[in-house]
Amino acid sequence: MKTLFFKTQTIFLFLFGIVMVFAQNSMKIPQNSVFYMEVNGKQLNKKVNWEKFNPFLQEITKDKSKKASWNDYSKTGIKYDATQYHYATMNDSVKSYNTNFTLDNQAKFQEFINSVKKKGQEVIKKNNYSYVDIEDDIFVAWSGNRAVLSMISYQKPYNWDDVAIDSAVAVIDSAATVAIDSAYAEEIKPFDYKEEIKYLKDDIKYLKESIKDNNAEILKLQKDIKYLEKHHKYPEEKKEQEITEAVKDSTYTPSVEVLPPPISQDDYYEEEPYEIDSSYQKEMDSLNIERFKIVKKFAEDSFDQYFNSNGELSVTKDMLSFRDPDSDVFIYADYGKIVNEGIYGKLPESFNFTGVLGKLYNSNTSYNLYFDKDKVRLVNNYQHKDPETQKNISEVYKGKKNKKLAALINDKSVGYYVINVNGSKYFDMMYGLLKNSGEYEYQKEMDLMMETMKIVLDEEAIAKIAPGNGIFVLNELQSKNVEYTDYEYDDNYNEKEVKKTKDVMVPNFTFAFATENENYWKRVFNVLTSNKAFDKNFSKNGEFYVFKDEKNKNGYVDQLLFTVQNGIVYVTTSKENITTNNQSEISKQWMKDSSKYPLSGRLNIQKLLVGLDKEFKSKSERKMLDLLRKNVGEVYFKTEAKGGNIQTEMNYNIKNSSENSLMYFFDLFDEIYKISESEKPSKIL
Repeated sequence: MKTLFFKTQTIFLFLFGIVMVFAQNSMKIPQNSVFYMEVNGKQLNKKVNWEKFNPFLQEITKDKSKKASWNDYSKTGIKYDATQYHYATMNDSVKSYNTNFTLDNQAKFQEFINSVKKKGQEVIKKNNYSYVDIEDDIFVAWSGNRAVLSMISYQKPYNWDDVAIDSAVAVIDSAATVAIDSAYAEEIKPFDYKEEIKYLKDDIKYLKESIKDNNAEILKLQKDIKYLEKHHKYPEEKKEQEITEAVKDSTYTPSVEVLPPPISQDDYYEEEPYEIDSSYQKEMDSLNIERFKIVKKFAEDSFDQYFNSNGELSVTKDMLSFRDPDSDVFIYADYGKIVNEGIYGKLPESFNFTGVLGKLYNSNTSYNLYFDKDKVRLVNNYQHKDPETQKNISEVYKGKKNKKLAALINDKSVGYYVINVNGSKYFDMMYGLLKNSGEYEYQKEMDLMMETMKIVLDEEAIAKIAPGNGIFVLNELQSKNVEYTDYEYDDNYNEKEVKKTKDVMVPNFTFAFATENENYWKRVFNVLTSNKAFDKNFSKNGEFYVFKDEKNKNGYVDQLLFTVQNGIVYVTTSKENITTNNQSEISKQWMKDSSKYPLSGRLNIQKLLVGLDKEFKSKSERKMLDLLRKNVGEVYFKTEAKGGNIQTEMNYNIKNSSENSLMYFFDLFDEIYKISESEKPSKIL
């Protein structure tokens, strides 16, 4: 009995151990990941109309030199109704983008890969997967129903402050690393002033020749301009008479047109006008080979790790904290790492770019994207990694609302942007970002300066001048006839100035903000009208202060009106803009939202394009404009502090009759592509 019990216990523990091993053997997203994305294939596949999508993809990717046996992009062996996982990594030398997806037909997938890989490129088979390099920096691996695509780039890290090469490169075999380092090494020679003088003389000679060539080219172009102005076309080339009879006399030479001597040696253009230095070419080939070895090693290590796992990706909680499983696409981005380690990571510390910027971008930022029936919806969540900083930012978004500003909103306008924040809390946020942002040796001095600023600045008094409520309304784009200077040339190419006129679109807008100290702004405007340095452009007309720039009358904005009324400071291009009009039901809803949310706004792209009508001149541009007018929609967004983060929801309402908002973009791009193709010149046989 005991033996049976111990055997049963042993088998149970063994099976339990296997389950635990497989449960824990998921692949972890690398720590230096700056981007993560999940594509909800189950939902998106239902929204894609493959009958439309396939012909379009086949058209834009057509290549007569390759004929695949399959003709349906929905049947490439990829399981499109499964979730795809994307992530990107970044450090000072290696950047990679990886896509993990599911297969439903491995044979079809390999057929697809064979059609896109390099000709003659062999598939490499490993213990538990196969892979091939489609390009020098693009690798695809697969096994069973799993596949991975990796794009990897390598660049030798900069050695600004004698910093050691990134630890990631250390995993590569020493032979490859030494080969790359030796290629960058330069022999240091003592300075030779005679050799330097020779270089400078050669430079002078080159510059003189360049001037001569440029003058000859300018003369040629001026003659072309003159000929085009007179004949509206280029001169026809003389064609040689076709020889139909066989040439019997071996000494006979057919007549050819005698060309004038070239202006410069660059006129003798060939595929390779200059001989390539063979030693330089060998060195570059060597560098490319070694770089490929490094990239290939990284790809293999990543594939080994993934295909030795259970196929699941282990993602940290902070990446998924704002994921909505019902969204079509979820994206996470670590802008702190992108800025600090990517964009500015290679710069020396003395530049100190990562101070305030590093603290501002040190956040978890997520996006949930939805392709709804009648609109595209994007929900963005921003949360700073420092709780104290996030608290200060959230406090800024808790300002008072102002209904007087909302009264400027109307449905006839092109768009508006409303802000209702707490101006006094803005200073606390800036102090928090500036604090501990200086270099370590000057940190005490920086902190003292911050404390001094808080003492000197009267935050409450400043907040009363501009509490944090404002609005910008773009009412319309108006046509304005302006004068400009053009240049014409006579028969001797002498330049002559000519005054011409044209129609341009100028904005008719209103900018307004609340104030609790009207007298302060009135004193500012009175000073501008009475000061000798400004009174030429500033004047007073009743309750309005007028700025007019006669010198800039042909500019986009040559007149502005200022006034202070009922606790609101107005800056506008027209007095009528501040008059409250009767509003429709939709504009009343926008008014409510503008009073409810810290940030909100809308933009009617269709009205914007109507206003920009005169900016489109050519026939193809007019076609494109007409297409966009019929199809573009309206953007609407709102932002609020919610649950310890800042959430922004943006909606793009579609206009045409597409099946859904995903296919709306396809239909729009399809029409744009057709217009662009129709404008291409036909091939002459």
